[in-house]
Amino acid sequence: MLADLLKNVEVTEVRGSISVAISGIVTDSRKVQPGSLFVAVRGTQTDGHAYLGQAQELGAAAFVVENLPGETADDCVYIVVPDSSVALGRISASFYDDPSGKLKLIGVTGTNGKTSVVTFLFQLFRNLGHRCGMISTVQNQIEDEVIPSTHTTPEAIVLQELLARMADEGCSYVFMEVSSHAVVQRRIEGLKFAGAVFTNITHDHLDFHGTFDHYIAAKKAFFDGLTKDSFALINADDRRGSVMVQNTKARIYAYSMRNITDFRARILTATLQGMQLLINDKDVWVRLIGAFNVSNLLAVYGTALLLGEDEETVLTELSGLLPPPGRFEVVHDGKKDITAIVDYAHTPDALENVLSTIAQLRTHNEKVITVVGCGGNRDTTKRPKMAAIACKYSNLAVFTSDNSRNEDPEAIIEQMKAGVAPIDYKKTKTIVDRREAIRWAVAQAEKGDIILVAGKGHETYQEANGVRHHFDDREEVRAAFEF
Repeated sequence: MLADLLKNVEVTEVRGSISVAISGIVTDSRKVQPGSLFVAVRGTQTDGHAYLGQAQELGAAAFVVENLPGETADDCVYIVVPDSSVALGRISASFYDDPSGKLKLIGVTGTNGKTSVVTFLFQLFRNLGHRCGMISTVQNQIEDEVIPSTHTTPEAIVLQELLARMADEGCSYVFMEVSSHAVVQRRIEGLKFAGAVFTNITHDHLDFHGTFDHYIAAKKAFFDGLTKDSFALINADDRRGSVMVQNTKARIYAYSMRNITDFRARILTATLQGMQLLINDKDVWVRLIGAFNVSNLLAVYGTALLLGEDEETVLTELSGLLPPPGRFEVVHDGKKDITAIVDYAHTPDALENVLSTIAQLRTHNEKVITVVGCGGNRDTTKRPKMAAIACKYSNLAVFTSDNSRNEDPEAIIEQMKAGVAPIDYKKTKTIVDRREAIRWAVAQAEKGDIILVAGKGHETYQEANGVRHHFDDREEVRAAFEF
């Protein structure tokens, strides 16, 4: 009944009887079926209030709106709320019988590291014998079942349905990425989090948030909404970590590679095969590379202990963890002894993390060749910064297309090149076609050289002019090795 779905929703006005059966919840008027509840959400591109008539014609039984239309139908119910996005999350939670309340739900937010931390947690807790679910940029997963991912954090209705499936299939834990978009658009409304993790924050998504302060505020809002029964685990190596928890009711913990905190680590030795770490004064070997991954592992280690897992067992299992697809994924050409690394790094901070890691591991007898582009219809301020970083750490920097979307790829590359210092012009190359750029980089490589292909990582497509074409950097690197 509609009345049951509204129990946690602030309602300012009701037109009609709320004793009506609801068969489903929709925000897209084209998906309305008889008995649907249509929630009119104001989005960045369209306003659901403009489609009330279409939803009515298709048989919607009730409407959730922020403003009543000029004309209302006598046989329909109208629920007026202050914010329909908030109402959508809470109604969806009630419709699916509050699934997050049946699970231990852990949310991970930050500019970089979200996917890695969520993937590591999913691997770890499955290895510890728990049934688990995962919601990530790369894919959603219920135990062994992989469900394609379309958003970092799904829309509220999809998210609640997915969590309900996880609860029904016996999952005890769910680890999910929480994007800043999802917080602002209230997609996580109605969820109960057992814990939240903050990895870091650097300039990104300013095309959506407008300013860096707004971006920070979006991340912080996630922690503001936690309850006293949950925990907040922050990266103390990021100076804005403490900002995230200024107003939280959750229990606060921290991890660090530089400071005395609840969970701490340092690198003892590092190679391209892995690292020997000291985590809370205990030795552990891991099959991961880079200081950024040490930070990610600390987040995982801390979360596991805060959820009551045995420390020695957790440390043992950390040794077997593998990175998500397209995160510092190594592709080696044994015949030519060339190493290629495919990574999702698509922000200045992420690119510098990866390249500085390579710099620490190289002998300086080899070349580092970086192939990188920037996405279209996204934050333009990072384009020259990424080009400058590529030049700083590389012997050759190849500027190419990423997902140009609705922009001219050549114009994007020109904006990138504005960040190149005159002294570095001679070590840059522009090849708009990404496949050709990868092949050119491989052709320049000699024995022992390292090639970084950055920006797309796990993605298996390239988007241009509204069309997605199959494209996988890992496949292209392997093909180039054989070319």
